[in-house]
Amino acid sequence: MTTSGPSRPTVLIASRLFPPEVSAGAFRLGAMARALVAAGASVTVVTSTPPSRVPTTPGDEGVAISRWPVLRDSGGNVRGYMQYASFDAPLLARILFRRWDVAVAESPPTTALVVRFAAWLHNRPMVYYAADVWTDGVIAMGAARPVVALMRRMEKSVLRRAERVLSVSDEVTARLVTLGADPSKVTTIGNGVDTDVFAPGITPGVATGHYFVYAGTMSEWQQPGVFVRGFALIAREYPALTLRFFGQGAVEAELRQLADKLVPGRVKFGGVVAPAESASWIRGAVAALVSIAPGLGYDFARPTKTYAAAACGTPVLFSGAEAAGALVREAGLGEAVEFSPEAVAEGMRQLLVAAESGETESRRKSRADWAERHASLAAVGDRAAAAALAALRRQDAGASRGSATPLVDEIQTDDAGADHRGA
Repeated sequence: MTTSGPSRPTVLIASRLFPPEVSAGAFRLGAMARALVAAGASVTVVTSTPPSRVPTTPGDEGVAISRWPVLRDSGGNVRGYMQYASFDAPLLARILFRRWDVAVAESPPTTALVVRFAAWLHNRPMVYYAADVWTDGVIAMGAARPVVALMRRMEKSVLRRAERVLSVSDEVTARLVTLGADPSKVTTIGNGVDTDVFAPGITPGVATGHYFVYAGTMSEWQQPGVFVRGFALIAREYPALTLRFFGQGAVEAELRQLADKLVPGRVKFGGVVAPAESASWIRGAVAALVSIAPGLGYDFARPTKTYAAAACGTPVLFSGAEAAGALVREAGLGEAVEFSPEAVAEGMRQLLVAAESGETESRRKSRADWAERHASLAAVGDRAAAAALAALRRQDAGASRGSATPLVDEIQTDDAGADHRGA
């Protein structure tokens, strides 16, 4: 395959999720695509058809998007073996005959394997966007040991074969290196939110009385039920206080049942909303709720919800693993507590006092300023775009198609004796 010229490289992004879908991964890739266009690249995104209930948003000028229907779970997520396969199976045919100079593949590793095979056939570089460590997630979901072993081999193969690996945090970078990524090929680009949408000056959501808000994915590794249980411990003390959940996820039905049992009528579920509406509710909240259940393999994660709250100047009530808790404490972003209903209840009390005393409002600007400096999605997109274009420039112009080993052989011969954690 020939390149389209140094003045206008062609970048292909392959991801099951892309705006207007509401997810941190979709937002990151959207920012990267915009940054690539701004840098003079031609960008094509190969992705899925979003569900009809997803809020519509304007497309990005200069970004060509190819969509294809996929299987989704009952919550509308592309999540699960069959769902992933429904995207990966037709992907090779969708990208093989396109013209591109560098490809960016988002997790899971199965998608990256398809993209890497196409890149090998065309002798073009691939960049792997590692928002997390997929093997750790499979373990957290309780997958069978053979499934974990196979996923680990796939992930290791992708990490070794990618020209560049993009990581969202230092903690994720450390895990990727442990799994076999070359440290010199990993670029830590960070994580962030759109600080134009999530900002302290936006109009707060309209609600009667104080409320805490949870906005985003509701999954097993987050276990947001801890907030419902904690709220139940103080509900009688604050009869006008409510919880508001926005988003969707694997444990949403379980959360609804728990809320109906413990605090009927006091927990509101608003479904998937546009980023601007989510920001409005966060802006008006006593605090934004963020959790990571410790010990499930995601202790290193720093959820995007934290940055969204900070950008609005709203404090965070974080419950769970240490990495994200340390960020909240060290940056003065709110309260970080243990993963227990009792600790959550006490954190809620403290944040209600801060809201009533005026402390929350007095610290709003400093929290938003921190987010502007450390969590700008535009800056993250710029760094990701620069890394992708650098991968293209670094490619050896004299590399031959036969110089690489087909990935299927590598997966079959990868260290099968390693323990199931992939460490």
